Amino acid sequence: MKLTGAQILIKMIREEGIDTIFGYPGGAVIDIYDTLAKQNDLKHILVRHEQGAVHAADAYARANKSVGVALVTSGPGATNTVTGIASAYCDSIPVVIFTGQVPTALIGNDAFQEVDIVGITRPCTKHNYLVKDINKLASVIKEAFHLASSGRPGPVLVDLPKNVMQTEIDFKNPGKVSLKSYKPNYKPNKKQLNRVVELIQKAKRPVIFAGGGVILSQASKQLTSLAKIANIPVTASLMGLGAFPGSNPLWLGMLGMHGTYRANMSIGNCDLMIAAGVRFDDRVTGNIEKFAPHAKIIQIDIDPTSIHKNIKVQCPIVGDCKTALKGILQLMENKIFNENATWLDQIKAWKDTTPLRYDQGKKIIKPQFVIEKLYDLTKGNAIITTEVGQNQMWAAQYYHFNKPNHFITSGGLGAMGFGLPAAIGAKAACPDKLVVDIAGDGSIQMNIQELMTAIESKIDVKIVILNNQYLGMVRQWQELFYDKVYSSTDMANAPDFVKLAEAYGAKGFRCDRPDEVESTLSKGLNSKGTIVMEFMVDREESVYPMVPAGEAITEMLLV
Repeated sequence: MKLTGAQILIKMIREEGIDTIFGYPGGAVIDIYDTLAKQNDLKHILVRHEQGAVHAADAYARANKSVGVALVTSGPGATNTVTGIASAYCDSIPVVIFTGQVPTALIGNDAFQEVDIVGITRPCTKHNYLVKDINKLASVIKEAFHLASSGRPGPVLVDLPKNVMQTEIDFKNPGKVSLKSYKPNYKPNKKQLNRVVELIQKAKRPVIFAGGGVILSQASKQLTSLAKIANIPVTASLMGLGAFPGSNPLWLGMLGMHGTYRANMSIGNCDLMIAAGVRFDDRVTGNIEKFAPHAKIIQIDIDPTSIHKNIKVQCPIVGDCKTALKGILQLMENKIFNENATWLDQIKAWKDTTPLRYDQGKKIIKPQFVIEKLYDLTKGNAIITTEVGQNQMWAAQYYHFNKPNHFITSGGLGAMGFGLPAAIGAKAACPDKLVVDIAGDGSIQMNIQELMTAIESKIDVKIVILNNQYLGMVRQWQELFYDKVYSSTDMANAPDFVKLAEAYGAKGFRCDRPDEVESTLSKGLNSKGTIVMEFMVDREESVYPMVPAGEAITEMLLV
């Protein structure tokens, strides 16, 4: 069977079970787009910016528990993907990015729209390829999907010269992938698992710390069982929200710079920490010299380079989170564990004396109030994406996630402009679910053009804009640490988001009164199509608790 490079590409993507890709055409990929137009098996969603394509593919992968795919042209098309690739890399999300490239004969000649995208993305991809030989194309694509989705997941880029896409050969399926130098270890050491059970039995103040790795390995069920059997309270990183039910009595809330008082105090006073699928990011640890000073730390991670990288641990376990937690649960059978009553009473006291709080008056809308009402109306069943900044932290604090893969955010990179294209990707993956992007007025403008993607593709997403007319998180730091010098953070001259929504063909609603928040949300959530809901919130509301830079996570600013 003779196929062109473009036909081989489409065929191999479909063989991976992919049904949707996100992209933007250009000269270097015109043959691929010509092939796409002549088939019906693979759906293409036309974004309005290449960064949006990768963010959408990222969210598609998370919501669908699969691999996301983006397709862009060479030169500026390729360089526009870098922010999305870096975000996926930081959060360990399996995405394959196909970039067009000038013909092989022109590579290195500074040809029109030529960049060394392999060199540019080497630091922020798990691996990348430049395919110069069409006979290797099919096997490279197969390898790319394997690398992206196995071990510690991550983005893989495949650069495709135009002449390779045009060349025709006799196609042979490459078969199963086997890479001698790449053998991720999924099975943990059983002796170490026995040691975990022993440490749990001896502990008087244990805490489970769940990260994004628990969700990626689909180990939420096992982690929840471990917590319930041994009566251990659970906290999570931003990426781990949803790994443990937010409505469970053992839930502590998020940990870290904007974590709950009880979560941070629990880590500061625990004698055992079971850290699963976490890398101990600085936003979680605060001052590493003062992090969990009384605890023996168990770290479960499939990536051996993450062990001891930021925090020294006493019981390292290299392996898949789900496999490790299953093994621990098996070893726990017929064993007796502490009730941890005194420890749980102390945690309850921390929660009762210093809960998350805000004061909602009758005149000015508090952003936290909007999030709480959104949770009440959706009953926690929506997929929530966020932009980055205060809106992201309030969503993490006040929307309670009971299921994995229902909170999708740019965690490690913190990429503004993530939320709207991510909502589109999540809705494309889960068309029957309600998808809501919680946004700030600054961040939403980074990729506001993707409203057109949602409208044209009939992907109905709901957008909640918390408009405080500031770059809110930067303003908060300026207020607290820079003598209220609000340098370049005032966004009072923002667009009329309702008119902007209407210009794109969406519906827009604005709310500036607390007593109309619930009705505005209800109207927006129950309206058909893509909806923008703008809430004019308190301009100087800040996110608390807050751990100042360089302090221990127990040293929080509370008001």
